[in-house]
Amino acid sequence: QVQLVESGGGLVQPGGSLRLSCAASGSSISNYAMGWYRQAPGKQRESVARIVYNGVTNYANFVKGRFTISRDNAKNTVYLQMNSLRPEDTAVYYCKSGNSNTFGSLETGGYWGQGTQVTVSS
Repeated sequence: QVQLVESGGGLVQPGGSLRLSCAASGSSISNYAMGWYRQAPGKQRESVARIVYNGVTNYANFVKGRFTISRDNAKNTVYLQMNSLRPEDTAVYYCKSGNSNTFGSLETGGYWGQGTQVTVSS
């Protein structure tokens, strides 16, 4: 079993930046895909960015060019660098571990973190 704890959320003005961290414990994430998801008020949870064990990434269209997902397997941590933030980015952001080393595994199983709130407002 892996436990995931997100941090780094907060209030930021439009155009600002935040860096989210997802610290894993209980199991190594080195061989597994990881992802960031978000859920805005009144909306369903949606995929934001994903990264497999060797660093290959995939992004949702609405964050391409603005967000960057990365991982540090030695620290058992995955990050989401968010730049050029917009009010519509306001959501609770969740970290998820897959059950294999593929993007698809994130959609079929794994573990969720508790989420961290990101609010983009002036």
